[in-house]
Amino acid sequence: MAFGAHTSTRMSKPFRTIDPETLPPHFDAGAAEARWDGVWEKAGIYRWDPSRGRDETFVVDTPPPTVSGSLHVGHVFSYTQTDILVRQRRMRGMNVFYPMGWDDNGLPTERRVQNYFHVRCDPALPYEGEAFAASLEQASEEKSKKERPAIVSRRAFIELCQRVTHEDEKKFEELFRRIGLSVDWTQTYATIDDRSRTLAQLSFLDLFEKNHLYSIEAPTFWDVDFQTAVAQAEMEDRDKPGAFHQIEFGVEGSDDRFVIATTRPELLPACVAVTAHPDDERFKNLFGKRAITPIFKAPVPIFPSELADPKKGTGILMVCTFGDQTDVQWWREQGLALRVIVQRDGRLRPVTFGTDEFPSLDPDAANAAYAELVGKNVTQAQKLVVEKLKDPSASATGRGAPLQGDPKPIQHAVKHYEKGDRPLELVISRQWFVKLMAQKDALLEKGDAIQWHPEFMRSRYRNWTENLGLDWCVSRQRYFGVPIPCWYPIGADGAVDYDRPILPSREQLPVDPLSHAPKGYDESQRNQPGGFTGDPDVFDTWFTSSLTPEIGSRWLLEPDRHAKLFPADLRPQSHEIIRTWAFYTIAKALLHEGTVPWHHVAISGWILDPDRKKISKSKGNAVTPVPLIEDYTADAVRHWAVSARLGTDTAFASEQEIKTKKWRSGLEGKRLVTKLFNAGKFVLQQSADAPASGLGITHELDRAFVAELRALIESTSASFAEFDYAGALHATEQFFWSRFTDTYLELAKIRARGDVGDAAGRTSAVATLRLGLNVLLRLFAPALPYITEEVWSWAFAEESGHASIHRAPWPTIAELGDVGMPSDAGALQCAIDALTAINKAKTERGASVGRVVDQLELRMNEETAGRVNSVLDDVLASARVKSHRIVTRPGDGFEIGEIAIAPKEPKEAT
Repeated sequence: MAFGAHTSTRMSKPFRTIDPETLPPHFDAGAAEARWDGVWEKAGIYRWDPSRGRDETFVVDTPPPTVSGSLHVGHVFSYTQTDILVRQRRMRGMNVFYPMGWDDNGLPTERRVQNYFHVRCDPALPYEGEAFAASLEQASEEKSKKERPAIVSRRAFIELCQRVTHEDEKKFEELFRRIGLSVDWTQTYATIDDRSRTLAQLSFLDLFEKNHLYSIEAPTFWDVDFQTAVAQAEMEDRDKPGAFHQIEFGVEGSDDRFVIATTRPELLPACVAVTAHPDDERFKNLFGKRAITPIFKAPVPIFPSELADPKKGTGILMVCTFGDQTDVQWWREQGLALRVIVQRDGRLRPVTFGTDEFPSLDPDAANAAYAELVGKNVTQAQKLVVEKLKDPSASATGRGAPLQGDPKPIQHAVKHYEKGDRPLELVISRQWFVKLMAQKDALLEKGDAIQWHPEFMRSRYRNWTENLGLDWCVSRQRYFGVPIPCWYPIGADGAVDYDRPILPSREQLPVDPLSHAPKGYDESQRNQPGGFTGDPDVFDTWFTSSLTPEIGSRWLLEPDRHAKLFPADLRPQSHEIIRTWAFYTIAKALLHEGTVPWHHVAISGWILDPDRKKISKSKGNAVTPVPLIEDYTADAVRHWAVSARLGTDTAFASEQEIKTKKWRSGLEGKRLVTKLFNAGKFVLQQSADAPASGLGITHELDRAFVAELRALIESTSASFAEFDYAGALHATEQFFWSRFTDTYLELAKIRARGDVGDAAGRTSAVATLRLGLNVLLRLFAPALPYITEEVWSWAFAEESGHASIHRAPWPTIAELGDVGMPSDAGALQCAIDALTAINKAKTERGASVGRVVDQLELRMNEETAGRVNSVLDDVLASARVKSHRIVTRPGDGFEIGEIAIAPKEPKEAT
């Protein structure tokens, strides 16, 4: 049986019928899901063929999910939307490259290991082959017995991370297989495996060679809990309560004074200047003088700056090292002193006033006050400083307490790491940066060269790029990640020379500078004068994830393969990571090859809980998809996912609906699966003489049905071309219910059974039913892979030569070419209207729709009567009408197509 060839599905051979008694009465979804997954994998249905050319290949840059526990319905939602696009392209004959990656390095994995095993990493410790719990379950049980976390070596910590991610990845793959993702599992990668590490380090070397990288010791946004630098794209503003504290400052050598308003009085010891707008008449006389800070009596310069907002606070503000990014800018532009007091753990470090670093007009009082702050976190320090500001002795002017009135409560935006809990701090640290600020115009140009689906998502990318304020900080002070491939020479005096980094050759990759020595050195010279030291940091997780198209194509490792797979055709992702994953991937493709990484971006929406909050593990409202699959079938869950359009947030079921198994979307999908199963059984058990040539569809009703089927094929194909899978599914489903199962099938089934003694009519009916089922199964196949494969296997697999529906060709109107157009394009609708009118009349008279009617009178206008005649035999047979007459009355007001059934006492006809 051929899986790959795309040939015609026209049925010129004898119809292959089935015995419904050999099939189960109901669709056993669980058994079918397991069976078909095995069949597809064994047959290689979803394998990419590397021998085929780029012009016939469709490449997907699949999102590698973060390996940190379990998947939830949000993952099923977005990944299924990608899968339906992929499946349809495969049925169109494309050679699909659809890999799966695991994003397993980075902070989420480290946090998971810390929580499970109750450990913390100290990279200075030697590796001693530490023993840990045999399983995650055992580790979780043992955790409660430990009072303090165990301190482990870097290597031991990384081994624990690898254990956890390996177990999670197996569970992820099981769920993705269960939901029917048509991934080529031979193309799986992990962002921490050898290939990904090699490519990430090659990216570093390439960027360094092209002068897109630099290393500098500078103020950096820092997460005090994770103990690492954070890039601008990983930050988010969170509304937090705060307060404006109005604090009086003095002016050196005069009686002048002024009041600043600050939300961070704890940074008063780090004050290095005061500034106001140059046009602010209130403070012009102060520029060029020195202010005196309260409590610490530090003299600091007063300078004008257009960045100061006269309307904010009191209009004059203190500059600290560092409260925010503007402080950094002033520090650089004005050449201000550096007085950092907040350490990397978020606590205040010891300093000494009366020194060059921390000058003071009263060192003893300043040191006594500051001694109480040492070791305190910023929240504790703030409370202590506020109390001291209430003391008149802290004044810089001698005019009473520096704190002017009570603090004024406010709500303000505070920067946080997106995965962190406490506000970010700006600390001095050495970091590696990729130069992006100089590339903004080029990044905008590349973004415009990509097609965004939906189109309005393009603006999110543009807005982020236009407002980019920092180069990309790519180094992280963590452990489980791709090491920065760099060493530094150590001088004879023991000083590290960061300006002359030692880089590995490409052949040495992947390397770990903390485990490997650079060429020309040996391990005994590590951290010794005249020797070397390894860079202790790892890459930001996005530095590797931004290479997912290149990881799939194997970029510099396999140039021929790269040429076939890069740029990719499709990047599916969610909208909240446009500023990270999409942006950084576009940046990497630009900097490395001057191109785009893909031609299309499909942006999925979020799944929201009943309170309209995003469903996520971090918010504690995640819903596990496995019970949903078991209760409603994988196809039904997929049906829910692909019913939502790209970029649209979708509300999920309430907890009560899930518990009581009354999830509306799941029930609707399950009903569709059941109807496909039953329709398939009915259609495929019908037998008839095979047509002498062509499809044998000659009856007016049948030709009318095929005409509408032709329009459906055209519309769904057009929708898929625009990535509108939801529109295609909706149109197919509407047609299935309103034009096939509840209508045409009912109208044609008497003729299909041969009950009317018309051999040619029977052949036409059976051929049309089978054609309709065949086409509809293929139209549904991308969304509902299991039920469509099941029904397809009963007869069409053998008839068509395509053992799997997922390698059968996507329907085209060429398949219907020899079916003539009906004389009346509205014949099918006319038949449906007549049947509906008869069944409605039966119901109104208290009779079932299956009841035989001895005599019937139908009323309509003359035009409708002329249209009904061509399909009336099927209507009357389906409605079980023995005798009838059609009555037309000019002037009775009947609209075209309107049909009425005579009352029990019909009036005389004219």
